[in-house]
Amino acid sequence: MLAAGALCAYVGAAFLILDHRVRSDFDQTQWRLPARVYSQPLDLYRGRDLSPGVLADHLAAVGYRPVEVPTAVGQFARSGDTFRIRTRAFEAADGGDPARRIEVRFAGERVAEVRDGDGAATLARIEPERIASIFPGRAEDRELIALEDAPGRLIDALLAIEDRTFHDHHGIRPTAILRAAIANIRAGATVQGGSTLTQQLAKNFFLTGEQTLRRKFDEALMALSLEWRFDKAEILEAYLNEVYLGQDGPRSINGFGLGARYWFNRPLDELELHEIALLVGLIRGPSYYDARAYPERARQRRDVVLQSLAETGAIDAAAARAASERPLDVVPRERVRLRGYPAYADLVRRQLGLHYDESDLRGDGLRVYTHLDPRAQAAAEEAIEGRLAELDPDGDLQAAAVIADAHTGAVTAVVGGRSVRSAGFNRALDARRQVGSLAKPAVYLAALAQPERYTLATQLDDRPFTLDLGGGESWQPRNFDGHFLGELPLIDALAQSRNAASARLGMTLGLETVEAALDDLGGRPSHGLHPADLLGAFGRTPLEMTAMYQTLAAGGFDAPLSSIAEVHDTRGQPLTRHTLRVRPAAPSGAVFLVNEALRETVRSGTAQALAGPFADRGIAGKTGTTNDLRDSWFAGYDGRHVATAWIGRDDALPAGLSGSAGALHVWADMMQPLPAAPLSRAGAAAIEWFRVDPQRGRRLPEHCSDARRLPFLAGSEPPYDGNCRTREQRMPTRP
Repeated sequence: MLAAGALCAYVGAAFLILDHRVRSDFDQTQWRLPARVYSQPLDLYRGRDLSPGVLADHLAAVGYRPVEVPTAVGQFARSGDTFRIRTRAFEAADGGDPARRIEVRFAGERVAEVRDGDGAATLARIEPERIASIFPGRAEDRELIALEDAPGRLIDALLAIEDRTFHDHHGIRPTAILRAAIANIRAGATVQGGSTLTQQLAKNFFLTGEQTLRRKFDEALMALSLEWRFDKAEILEAYLNEVYLGQDGPRSINGFGLGARYWFNRPLDELELHEIALLVGLIRGPSYYDARAYPERARQRRDVVLQSLAETGAIDAAAARAASERPLDVVPRERVRLRGYPAYADLVRRQLGLHYDESDLRGDGLRVYTHLDPRAQAAAEEAIEGRLAELDPDGDLQAAAVIADAHTGAVTAVVGGRSVRSAGFNRALDARRQVGSLAKPAVYLAALAQPERYTLATQLDDRPFTLDLGGGESWQPRNFDGHFLGELPLIDALAQSRNAASARLGMTLGLETVEAALDDLGGRPSHGLHPADLLGAFGRTPLEMTAMYQTLAAGGFDAPLSSIAEVHDTRGQPLTRHTLRVRPAAPSGAVFLVNEALRETVRSGTAQALAGPFADRGIAGKTGTTNDLRDSWFAGYDGRHVATAWIGRDDALPAGLSGSAGALHVWADMMQPLPAAPLSRAGAAAIEWFRVDPQRGRRLPEHCSDARRLPFLAGSEPPYDGNCRTREQRMPTRP
């Protein structure tokens, strides 16, 4: 009697302790969910510059299935350049879109027509691609589902194979436990489990998988507690979201929602009977029945589930037989792994960190909608991989690139190194390299903001000079080509990147004046400006230089670069809207004139290699080269995009490339595939155009066709000269 009493007391005490744990943990069930990061949706509209291949690639990335006739959401049929698609409903930063039937027809590299059930459609959209996850501490990944949203066949299969008496027991089945114990003793190994779904949930949620009597004892008591405290629906829903279904490297695949994505690259509600049966069959052992590694084992286990469904009457024998004849249909592992944009995801994490604690990002299941454009990202990656393979097959050179919207500052692509899929040192965000001539537009902006002193036609002095720095030191700026041109118009001094003329201009203006212009553009050095900084002797990252040139591209309006459009909670409610914040930063008239000089850089200056391929886009840009050819830069923009490319070595040894020989070509390669818009010349209302003789600084009649036509701020135009002169008469005498 005493022994029995002691045993009852021990069991009772153990139950109370475990029941308290169940109450405190399970009653407030809150799975630690990763923050999920998404790209832009893919917008489809008539006239969009987009190829059929890009659409097909996006459909594959988000798990659409090619079929003969699309009858369900998540399916598409392609016939040549025509796509018929059953789109999914989705959420996005701008509210998302409902499910639709659409037809998209292409003409070459452009969308020719978009139709839906009501005829011609103004706009159709495909859901965004998930590009990254920020995991909780244990790297468990889930896609939560509500019980009412779970497919009925899934519940039928689960109960048929794992626990047919689920709705009748109170957490444990003593007879099943006894039967399993006898079978295990006879086999000398664990061959039967005997566990109910509730026991499995208790083990998965609270305990480890160790095979000990103590663990089984705790599991049984916790199962009883769960059944006492919670109803069957709550227990079943928790099981659906907790069950372990595989391992993707360090990422644990938990729950049927994510299991469907991991094995089939589709949402759970799009799975067919044979696919649901395979998922349920994996519960017994995701590694042992791994359908990719051991397809025959997985097939046999799937067919056992189908047979159990038939035995319970959930399906008939014919349906079970038909499903067992289907292939496994699991997709290759590489299809379900996030394509991975580590450099872009790094920027997202850093900008999220400005608004959220680390604990929020690693457990609250936030949905982060970004500005990433997979098409722009692919173009940047291919440009860097292709050019570096050509320039440096040995792998010593590195590169980085950033693309953003020229007007909003929305960052659409980031590449942090030549290994575009590898995480690690993010050169786009962290490589602070001397910027060289990319700093020069600030010098000319400072000058052109004084229209009473400087215009694009003002003569600058490109002759050698020596600046006394004090303490016995001096500075003698040299031109890249080793030559000096004497006097030349201001527009050509910038377009041809003349160091002597630029440095002399900066010193005439005063370092404080140039520093203020750099500050307006967001490019001021952290230290006070030194004379050599007029030629870009200070360090900046590609992201920072993109921000500087964005202000020029937007006509003097600064829009802080942002990767994030909006953040939602797990219920889809907006938490943070990253609204467009634009502020006037630099005088628009002076910026217009600088932009014209940077257009001249492409027409006839250091970037004239772009004049042919980009003739119709009216782009502006600037090459940058640092001492001993250590860094190769190009930053440029059209009416839609602003982008920066950099090439160099991590050890800061010479890369052997000027800006025009290296980074310019990366920039060209990544911008050519992107939709374009000419750089606007509308500019400030106070701009007027005149024909001028820059060498003499005189305005000429409009009929002087051989004269040069330049813009001026109203009132700053040069004095009028009514006589046209020939080009030969205007040619300066070079020293």
